Amino acid sequence: MYYIGVDLGTSAVKLLLMEESGKICNIVSKEYPLFFPHPGWSEQNPEDWFTQSMEGIKELTEGIDRKEVAGIGFGGQMHGLVTLDKDDNVIRPAILWNDGRTGEETEYLNTVIGKDKLSQYTANIAFAGFTAPKILWMQKNEPENFKKVVKIMLPKDYLAYRLSGSFCTDVSDASGMLLLDVKNRCWSKEMLEICHITEEQLPKLYESWQVVGTLKPEVAKELGFSEDVKVVAGAGDNAAAAVGTGTVGDGQCNISLGTSGTIFISSKDFGVDENNALHSFDHADGSYHLMGCMLSAASCNKWWSEEILKTKDFVAEQAPIRKLGENQVFFLPYLMGERSPHNNPDARGVFFGMSMDTTRADMTQAVLEGVAFGLRDSLEVARSLGINIERTKICGGGAKSPLWKKIIANVMNLKVDVPENEEGPSMGGAMLAAVGCGAYPDVETICKKMVKVVDTVEPDPELVAKYEEKYQKFRKLYPTMKELF
Repeated sequence: MYYIGVDLGTSAVKLLLMEESGKICNIVSKEYPLFFPHPGWSEQNPEDWFTQSMEGIKELTEGIDRKEVAGIGFGGQMHGLVTLDKDDNVIRPAILWNDGRTGEETEYLNTVIGKDKLSQYTANIAFAGFTAPKILWMQKNEPENFKKVVKIMLPKDYLAYRLSGSFCTDVSDASGMLLLDVKNRCWSKEMLEICHITEEQLPKLYESWQVVGTLKPEVAKELGFSEDVKVVAGAGDNAAAAVGTGTVGDGQCNISLGTSGTIFISSKDFGVDENNALHSFDHADGSYHLMGCMLSAASCNKWWSEEILKTKDFVAEQAPIRKLGENQVFFLPYLMGERSPHNNPDARGVFFGMSMDTTRADMTQAVLEGVAFGLRDSLEVARSLGINIERTKICGGGAKSPLWKKIIANVMNLKVDVPENEEGPSMGGAMLAAVGCGAYPDVETICKKMVKVVDTVEPDPELVAKYEEKYQKFRKLYPTMKELF
């Protein structure tokens, strides 16, 4: 049997075809546009997700017996606001996770409602990218549109709805809406009242491996699949990536260098840090996780290389970089504002420390190091909770760079384990589909069976010491510049 993992990313949908044994048969990627109607805004057309996913699934399954496809699971960009009317038409373009328009609404939630109450209701405080502030923004700024809202959903759940007709979400993705009682894995009645919405407007909640339905007959016919293909709830992209890298159980860590950057720590027990600098979310394995998320990670390197240097040859740009831990140039990676741990949508990217002898390679190195330092900020919050992490998995597009992995290992002082497959969310989605179809009894079992580490990048004590000194300088830059943003 075959299982399909669909990773609905910000720039493209990535699809993976997996056999029951875990063998990857094919990978396909289909891009779609991203719109910035105002500075700091970020939107997409949900119809683009569906059409590109359908085309991608057809291409993905060319050359196989399509009747052997048993299940489809998802990973997907979190926090986005998708709204449908009574006829299931999309009311307005989806407002995405990296959209910064909700400064006033976020401030209202954190100060008027209060961080203590938010944390009590949801285990989290408000961040500009979360879904609840977007709902309040839409009520205030587009009241006529908001009156039409019958269904509120997350990006990947729009795909599940179009494929199966099931109005559903999973608890890991729902954790990022600021509407879920994370500890008890149910909608927060208090937050629904605060946001002036009803439970009927929200999807039914599932665990990530649970079956939400089967393909609509017309969808199955178009794809050449059986109508019995199970659609599984799936997970938010980082929880799905954690499944794909085997970051399940207690005290496991994964770093993702995708469009955004995350440090993800799995936990059997529910927990919240004192300042809510880290997100406390439900995990796709049935337990919990803490996560620090920076809004721009590999996208910083993409911006620097493609927009500024006008090249897509990332390997060539990194080739001259030799002297790690000695760079005098620093980069604050806040191109879209920042979430963890600063929670400031107005923060912006900054180069600092340049002189007449600064080279192109120094600037490139500063971008890679700035992202690593930003992730370290979240790791320090976890360490302050007494969480002792000694090693981490790594995934995402940035993880293809040997240099970046080396920088991460030494900035963090962690052993960095490289999984055989770096696909992350799409692999996790396929694995969740296999569990949902009964091929494996639970998520931990399939992770032990399928996830193999093929390399480990060890930190070098000398480099660790150099980067420690650099990091202490880096962490002073944001507080110094905060008032200027």
